[in-house]
Amino acid sequence: MRIPFEKLQSEFNRVLLSLGFSAEKAEVCAAIFAGNSRDGVYTHGLNRFPTFVDFVKKGLVKPGAEPTKESAFGSLEQWNGNLGPGILNARFCMARAIELAKENGISCVALKNTNHWMRAGAYGWQAAEAGLIGLCFTNTIANLPPWGGAEPRLGNNPLVIAVPRAAGHVVLDMAISQYSVGKLNLYKSNKRELPLPGGYNAEGNLSTDAAAILASQRLLPIGFWKGSGLSLVLDLLATVLSQGQSTAKITQSEHESGVSQVFICIKPDSSPHTAALIEEIIAYTKTSRPEHEGGAIAYPGENTLRTREQSLKDGVLVDEEIWGKVLGL
Repeated sequence: MRIPFEKLQSEFNRVLLSLGFSAEKAEVCAAIFAGNSRDGVYTHGLNRFPTFVDFVKKGLVKPGAEPTKESAFGSLEQWNGNLGPGILNARFCMARAIELAKENGISCVALKNTNHWMRAGAYGWQAAEAGLIGLCFTNTIANLPPWGGAEPRLGNNPLVIAVPRAAGHVVLDMAISQYSVGKLNLYKSNKRELPLPGGYNAEGNLSTDAAAILASQRLLPIGFWKGSGLSLVLDLLATVLSQGQSTAKITQSEHESGVSQVFICIKPDSSPHTAALIEEIIAYTKTSRPEHEGGAIAYPGENTLRTREQSLKDGVLVDEEIWGKVLGL
């Protein structure tokens, strides 16, 4: 079913206010959750909201907590999220990275002791809308086996790279597993096969059965051993730069809380020549013949803009059962 965007946001806001969020914080969090579903990232919008509420009730997410600066050196800063809402901490740190990059050309803000930021791409869009190149990543609880291993020891550590563009920002938002855990759960609940193998079943065979992959806990890293290595170094960077918790420590707590994140911004040359270079790359990519008749080549973020436009026009697609849960919160 489809729900007007404003209705979705208002229901999120109502619930957050009842949980002790200030009016300002509730409004920002509600806008992000609703915006994630509006843009087609249902796994970190409506579908994730009841879990977020549960984390608040358990005290894992502290509505009133504010980030505090731990140290600074030039355009490099370290912050402590103090277990506040991950959305608010991430928005704050990306805003700080934007501010520093506008002053110095480049910046890096590392954050420890924070919570799940929901859709990683939201902070790439935040940087691009400010006219800056943005790069951010986070570590997570262990949910991805290292290459050659059969048990999860790595996080699927989402990575975002965003490039501002007048005709539509380029925003790459990806987990290091072939499919995020949220996406696998979506396919499982809808009883749909994955379009490509996303992990292994109990017998150790590559599978397109999301339920079997989740049961085996053997998600497939992107690029096989290359994704495994990328996940490891992202955890290293997030942990070392923030001096926060690693995937190993997060996993020991059995809750995905107290994660570490990094936000990097670069101020690009704003000349027409730079814009022309970006258009050259995108235009050339789109000259590839589509694999299937009627298919199209899209740059990262292009389909997001299409989904956003349709959602604002026709309403946001929601899972009727989960929407009912939210109405009852």
